[in-house]
Formats: sequence, C-alpha cells, structure tokens
Amino acid sequence: MMALRKPDPTASKDDGAGGAREAGDAFQPGTAAEAVRRVLIVANPTSGGFRAARLDAICDRLGRSGHSVSLHLTRRAGEIGEIAANPGLTVGVLAVAGGDGSVNEAITGFQSNRTPPDLAVIPSGTANVLAAELGLPRKPEAIAGMIARRRTAPLHYGLANGRPFVLMASAGVDAEVVHAVPLALKRRFGKLAYAMVGIEVALSRKGEDLTVIADGETIRCRLAVATKSRCYGGPFVICRAASVTEPGLHLVTLERDTALSALRYVVALALGRLDRARGVRVLKAEHITISADRRVPAQVDGDPFGVTPLTIEPAAVPVRIIIP
Repeated sequence: MMALRKPDPTASKDDGAGGAREAGDAFQPGTAAEAVRRVLIVANPTSGGFRAARLDAICDRLGRSGHSVSLHLTRRAGEIGEIAANPGLTVGVLAVAGGDGSVNEAITGFQSNRTPPDLAVIPSGTANVLAAELGLPRKPEAIAGMIARRRTAPLHYGLANGRPFVLMASAGVDAEVVHAVPLALKRRFGKLAYAMVGIEVALSRKGEDLTVIADGETIRCRLAVATKSRCYGGPFVICRAASVTEPGLHLVTLERDTALSALRYVVALALGRLDRARGVRVLKAEHITISADRRVPAQVDGDPFGVTPLTIEPAAVPVRIIIP
C-alpha cells in the first residue's frame, strides 16, 4: 500500500507502488493515448472525510489496471478550481475526493478549460448529495473499477449569477443556516452541525419575503430553491422530476418559514412527501430570478454565496461525469 505524500509539482518519478505518481505528471506532455490513461486524484487532507488508506487502495487498484495515477493533496481553498481550469492539464480523468463543495469547485474551474477531462467523484466530504443522486460507490475497489470503466453521463449544471451549481441554489432559511455554521463545528460534527445551527436559526429569525419570477410567473414565498438534483441534504427527495443528468431546472418554493412550518416541511422531506405538503410549489423553469426588499442570504451546493438578488439559468454545455 502506498503512503500519501505532499505533492511536489516538479516530480514525475514512479514510486513503484501501484503506478501512482506525484501530481506533476498530470501536466506533462504526451500522446493522446497516454493522456487518456492518466488519472489525477485531488483531495483535501483537512476535510472531515479524508482517509489516506482509502485513497491508497484506489491508487493501487487503478495502477494495477494499467492507469498512470497522480495524486495531489490540496493546501488551500480554491486549489481544485485552479487545477481544473489549467489548460495544461493532460489527464483523461480528474477525480475529486471530497464533498459537493469540492465538486462545485472543479466544475467552476472547468468553465475556463476548453478541453476538460472527464470528472469522477470519490465521496469524502461532509455532504455528498451528488453521490447519493448518482448512486456512486464508496468502497475503494468499486470506486477504482468505476473510474477504470469510464462510463460517462452528461452532468447538466446550473448558473447562479454566473457561478456554477451542481445541485441547487437557494435563498432563505436554509441559506441562513449555511452562512451561520462555523467551519470548526462543521468539521467536528458533519451534517449534525447544520441541524444544531438550524434549530437556533429557526427559533430566532424573522425572515424576509422573497419575490421569485420563474419564466415570467411571479411567486411570493419565504424560501426558494432552484434545483438540478432530485435529492437534498443527502438521500432526501426534494423534487422527484429533477435529475443532474438531464437538462433544465426545477423550482421549489415554501410559502412559510416559521419554526412550526419548518418542522412540518422537514418531516415531509424525510418522508419523501415534500412536494405534497401544504404551502409547497414545485415547477419546471428555465430562467429564475430571486429578489427581496432587503438582502437575503443565498447558498450554492451547501456553501455560502452572498445575498440576493439571484439570476439562475442552466449552463449551456454539460460536463462528462463518470457513473457506475
């Protein structure tokens, strides 16, 4: 089993174990056939789901299947996006070991790359909604096998004020919770941190009315979610008709956000019946704007994203993502 090391961008020597190399190899010139067999795995070693032995096993399995595997452990925020945007990236697959925020960062980078590689996801973060949506495996052997097979699907993402989102963009109480969760609490308690802060926010907030315009129709509500994904917060279904591998957007609005109504909506979400709950609307839309008299917090893919107003639309060109 190979030990993970801090990356040396100038290194390209094979370490002799399973074919894994340092990240510098991912930027070396080569033939098209060589590039197709290259896999670059990027991982955040400070994330709560980081497991060195798991990545060791994936690298070893891919190396034994004839792939040239490079590994990069990030050192700062934004590094995944910079790697994905680099036009000198010469790999067939960029595999992101992280949560939904890390995947979002990679796709943001891909916007600046005219020939991006295929994207693979190794679920490792606090939230892995995309992994639940696509039914991605979690065991190292299965993950490596999936990457080696290279079966892909189009990943249709959305844009909020030009910023990509893979899953959803929203404004209202859920975004307030995302803004309020301290990073230290998130790393310590994972998803539980959102529940802890969510209770406090629900009991103390006053909220703000939102004006949503969806393909010309005006809707007044207290929470608005433009979603690409069927799932929300894990395996919970927020919109049955949505799919990250299909074009288009869906809008989910909640007319109330009192503590009691929030509890009712949470129960309905857990039961897979949110779309049938009183005060909830679900509709398909291509162009969505969200505004308010006062600025309301917004979020994309579980990370803070400033405040309203938001202009939301589908991205023109999907990304190729590896699926089981």
